[in-house]
Amino acid sequence: MELSILIAKITAVICLSASLGGFFSRDYYRRLADDLYKNAALTYMMGFMALIVGFLIVHYHNLWGKDWTVLVTIIGWLSLIKGIFIIVLPKFIQRLSESFLTKKILKIYPYVTLFLGLLFGYFGFVRGSV
Repeated sequence: MELSILIAKITAVICLSASLGGFFSRDYYRRLADDLYKNAALTYMMGFMALIVGFLIVHYHNLWGKDWTVLVTIIGWLSLIKGIFIIVLPKFIQRLSESFLTKKILKIYPYVTLFLGLLFGYFGFVRGSV
């Protein structure tokens, strides 16, 4: 359970930071989304990092219970799969991202990450400290 709380805290801070960035620096995030897959080394590093984070979470936290900790496991598996796809099929992921990262999605993004940040923040900082 301590590992679940730690991962929830880290995820909360990342999501809340990304949410604030999306709210206050929308143009920067739009440019970031446009440039995301134009640099091959950056694409590879992004896939490599997602693969490592996903593997570590899946390896140390592969819990399929009926409580909130399953969310951590799902995040791990999604990160692992994302990393594999980015490394193995970068052009496919680029085309998929270009069709997915529209202005409408970028307007919704801060709200989704805010929700996830608050959810994981609750489990990590509030409920986890009880």
